[in-house]
Amino acid sequence: MGLKLREKAASFFFEYDTPRMVLVKNKKVGLIFRLIQLVVLGYIIGWVFLYEKGYQSQDGIISSVSVKLKGLTVTNISGIGPHIWDVADYVFPSQGDSSFVVMTNVIITRGQKQDICPELPDAGQCNNDSDCIQGKYGRQGQGIMTGKCIDFNSNNKTCEIFGWCPVEEDNQIPEPSLSYSTLWINHSYPAGSAELRDVPNPSQSLPGTTAKVLLLSGPPLLLEAENFTLFIKNSITFPTFKVSRRNLVEDITTSYLKKCTYHKNKDPFCPVFELGYIVKESGQNFSALALKGGVVGITIDWDCDLDWPVTYCKPVYQFHGLYNDDNNVSPGFNFRYAKYYRDNGTDYRTLYKVFGIRFDILVNGKAGKFDIIPTMTTIGSGIGIFGVASIVCDLLLLHFLPRRDYYKQRKFKYAEMRTPVSGLH
Repeated sequence: MGLKLREKAASFFFEYDTPRMVLVKNKKVGLIFRLIQLVVLGYIIGWVFLYEKGYQSQDGIISSVSVKLKGLTVTNISGIGPHIWDVADYVFPSQGDSSFVVMTNVIITRGQKQDICPELPDAGQCNNDSDCIQGKYGRQGQGIMTGKCIDFNSNNKTCEIFGWCPVEEDNQIPEPSLSYSTLWINHSYPAGSAELRDVPNPSQSLPGTTAKVLLLSGPPLLLEAENFTLFIKNSITFPTFKVSRRNLVEDITTSYLKKCTYHKNKDPFCPVFELGYIVKESGQNFSALALKGGVVGITIDWDCDLDWPVTYCKPVYQFHGLYNDDNNVSPGFNFRYAKYYRDNGTDYRTLYKVFGIRFDILVNGKAGKFDIIPTMTTIGSGIGIFGVASIVCDLLLLHFLPRRDYYKQRKFKYAEMRTPVSGLH
């Protein structure tokens, strides 16, 4: 055992192997060798150098986006009359951020004040007072429970709450064919000049209250938003190369900007977009999306080769539907906001549940420029990959071809250096 270990240690420390060049005249192996070299060469030139631009150093992008919308529409709501909607009414937020919402549908609950009233059956149904824990708030509720179980209508009993009353009833989304907005007016509170149609109060919740339904003479959806225009201003910089660009490229002038509209084939650099075209290109239907809301992504891609003049560095716009209406769980996109006012010392509010299309603008980009260091690194890596051809051919010669034993004898040379015996010449 000790002798074997000594032999292995001696062979490890005192033996040296060196490559031996053997010229093999075999047409098949020679052809395979050259084909592998050709594939490797095509990979290095075609993919690494031309497509991936392995001769360039890369830089990321720093970006800023601002938007501006234009468009007007009018609705004629019974009791309110004709109402003009402009950008101050239907765009949220109004500062022109890269993520914004365009309102396309709305449920309006007017005349709310802080009072006690019954909760909706879906959120606070009860049988007796013990089901309504005083001071608690239901997950779907709209106020703090007072501890009483009262009649919501002739068929249902719900927990009494302290909150903004009457509560919002949003289970009926306005449809294009017949839509309304429910308005509760307390008879002790003057309704002003609005003429509203009285309907029976389904909740019978507050003494002296009447449900007011605002019937629409036309669709409640702001379908005209399909023709509204969106102006996107995008500024970018590549800090390493100290190159800055805007999506208002050299060909865009003030007069051109006033009349152009983006089209991916006819006018791909115009920064003014119709909302309907954006939604269509994202693979969605505007009318269907406007009913309950949704999300659309706008991507601006800057892929710049700075070995060419900087004027060739231009944006590419793409649109993506981020809303899947196949899922019935929490469909659409909506949020609420309120407008407050005071009358006779009492604070009131008008609550708006807004359904809209949210637009998210995302900017991606990279720039490349020739650099000797990545060029040499890529060339060195390519030379190393050429060794794959030799490895494959050696495997064929030494393990698969019929004359493999013969090739092994020619490939490997065993030599032993002997120490001369003293006294012999």
